[in-house]
Amino acid sequence: MRRTRVQRVVVDPVTDFLRDEAAGGIALAVATVAALLWANAAGDEYAAAWAHVLRVGTGDLALDLDLRHWVNDGLMAIFFFVVGLEIKRELVCGELRDRRAATLPVLAALGGVVVPALIFLAITAGTPQAQGWAIPAATDIAFAVGVLALLGDRVSAGVKLFVLTIAIVDDILAILIIAIFYAGDLSLPWLAAGVTGLAAVVAIRRLGVTQIAPYLLLGIAVWIAIHESGVHATIAGVALGLLTPTGIVGGRNVLEFLEHRLHAISAFAIVPLFALSNAGVSFGADILTETAHSRVAWAIAAGLVLGKLLGIAGATFLGLRLGVGTLPADVSRGQVWGLAAVCGIGFTVSLFIAQLAYDDPATIDLAKVAIFAGSILSGLIGALILIALARRTRSREAPG
Repeated sequence: MRRTRVQRVVVDPVTDFLRDEAAGGIALAVATVAALLWANAAGDEYAAAWAHVLRVGTGDLALDLDLRHWVNDGLMAIFFFVVGLEIKRELVCGELRDRRAATLPVLAALGGVVVPALIFLAITAGTPQAQGWAIPAATDIAFAVGVLALLGDRVSAGVKLFVLTIAIVDDILAILIIAIFYAGDLSLPWLAAGVTGLAAVVAIRRLGVTQIAPYLLLGIAVWIAIHESGVHATIAGVALGLLTPTGIVGGRNVLEFLEHRLHAISAFAIVPLFALSNAGVSFGADILTETAHSRVAWAIAAGLVLGKLLGIAGATFLGLRLGVGTLPADVSRGQVWGLAAVCGIGFTVSLFIAQLAYDDPATIDLAKVAIFAGSILSGLIGALILIALARRTRSREAPG
């Protein structure tokens, strides 16, 4: 039987996305363990390896960045480009296209950003660490989807899609937060150059240019301009992703083509490399003791575990009560608590924001430990809730 257009345009990309994210979560976990083993076996060597400076370019156009910054500012721009593609797809032909269907996950995502941030600020009020308020506001799609994949048929397709939509809206909010609150000193000429480059991308697209080389060159130019402007360079990736056309251009679906080609690279290479370069922290007695007495660590852990749980579930139930949205048919109110807890896995983007929020390596290490602890605890709580609900449902359906 021939597949319908909806199956090809909507179902297939989402299925591929979920499959890649689940497998990518395993790659991310392996890279994280490798980083921790490396940092604990040879902490100085780990730090020195990523502090090695690499010069790219010549003269005034040369960039001198250490390897960690090349990963965080350069390769992660590709990760955020893929995020931009995912957002564009959702806005055009996904859950975010239908205003009523999108309202509830949008409200849930807002609650999942605001409540963790408020909890963080309440704990760190009056301290310099308060600038890291956005760290517990993030959701890691790969790990969250990975946990749901491990639960198999205990979790319905509706739960996975609801979590995916929340996580994508969460990504939109995280991008806005990074652009607005974690920008450096702005250079208006460089920012103008970046905007001009984006306008050039739109112009050549309207002129019917289909060769990839001009877009690639303009993309690199935009990345350099945004990097030099003081706005974080990864925003260039998001902007270029959002400008990618939908539909058939030059005989192929450009957005679907790019997402299919780049998503695997992002999930299996870039994000694990990011974890390898950023997740390493030495778990000595001192760091564990300091974490236990650190306000910023408790703020991050509480934000991820309690903030995400209460924020997402609370906003979802408020939306249902106000009648502004509906849950998918195969998602129960009890499962909302489980999926809300799973969304407390804030690994990749949380680590990313921690690097932007703090300059002190000791504070960053405390943040990393708290992110690990909060994410693991959130995943366990969410999985246990969803497993318990699945068992209860099966026992009720079992014959007499």
